[in-house]
Amino acid sequence: MLVVISPAKRLDWSERQIEVSAPDFQDDAMRLARTARNLTLGDLQKLMDISADLARLNRDRFRAFQPEPDATTTRPAALAFAGDTYQGLEAASLDSGEMDWAQDHLRILSGLYGVLRPLDAIQPYRLEMGSRLKTRRGASLYAYWGDRIARALNAQAEATGAGCLVNCASQEYFGAVDADALKLPVITPVFMEDKPGGPKVVSFFAKRARGAMARFIVQRRLTDPAALADFDTGGYVHHPDLSRPDAPVFIRPAELQKAG
Repeated sequence: MLVVISPAKRLDWSERQIEVSAPDFQDDAMRLARTARNLTLGDLQKLMDISADLARLNRDRFRAFQPEPDATTTRPAALAFAGDTYQGLEAASLDSGEMDWAQDHLRILSGLYGVLRPLDAIQPYRLEMGSRLKTRRGASLYAYWGDRIARALNAQAEATGAGCLVNCASQEYFGAVDADALKLPVITPVFMEDKPGGPKVVSFFAKRARGAMARFIVQRRLTDPAALADFDTGGYVHHPDLSRPDAPVFIRPAELQKAG
């Protein structure tokens, strides 16, 4: 199976001594960076809904973006992103064999890079998939990427023999995967917290659980969708009575939620 996750706004730019790969859509990333760096600070603020200081930081990042960056300006994607999902993934603690498997079976969806492998060398950036950045291909990044992300996933599934795609990405990012072009059945796990009024999705915990599910798949090199039901990281329990084949539901008891 293949598994996809979202990127993160927060970055960890610690030096990493590990062999990296080149993103498949590096040229597209460069084109989008050129488009973004020509925007005014005010336009960047509006586009990303960020402060003036963050707009300035990201304008400078886009201006520094290079078509062929060297190791001093890049980091491997799975180790560079540092949000909630990546706290669950804990990519830095994967051993070499697990990382090799992840390189073939884990994909990070990206507004700037389209699709990334875990060890793809990325430059620092922030550009959410939902951004309405106008290009010659349309008025948004969804229009820019079209069906190319889906076709890239199809090609990787064919190369690895993957029979399904496990969607551990957010709705914003998975919306960039053209459903009509994608040839794989999609399974989207649902992570909920047990609450007095009934089970509820809590975004912070769900993001971390999605990363933990990706790690679970990588470490066990899963191929059978039925094995997803064994996921129990953080105390989550599979509830078959609430689940569908394409949407397995996992609920965590209230007493385990304070621990994160």
